[in-house]
Amino acid sequence: MLAMPLLVLAARVKLNLMIHLMGLSLVTAAIIYIGFALVWGDKHWLLIEFSGVVAYGIFYLLALRFSAIWLSLGWLLHPIWDVVLHLNGPGLHIAPEWYAVACLSFDIAVAAYIFIRLRNETETA
Repeated sequence: MLAMPLLVLAARVKLNLMIHLMGLSLVTAAIIYIGFALVWGDKHWLLIEFSGVVAYGIFYLLALRFSAIWLSLGWLLHPIWDVVLHLNGPGLHIAPEWYAVACLSFDIAVAAYIFIRLRNETETA
């Protein structure tokens, strides 16, 4: 449900704009964790979360340079960040549990949307 507004908007724009929309959204999803680290005043986790922004930013750049499939992969890998670091790992104290859980389905829904859209547009091209 939470992903629906983003998916509806993405469905209404051309592929090139969708790549930018989803890429910026992926980076924003990583930036939100920086906000949590700032709230807790944890400088160590601030660096870890910043590395996530860089990593997911690379997926966006790869999508711009090569294929939007990289965005789908980035969104698909983001739940691993949520689970390994924030639900079951050392970053339990950084992000609220409800947020990390909500991110799981959000991220997978966005990854699936990008993959399906790319497949459908390739088939019609």
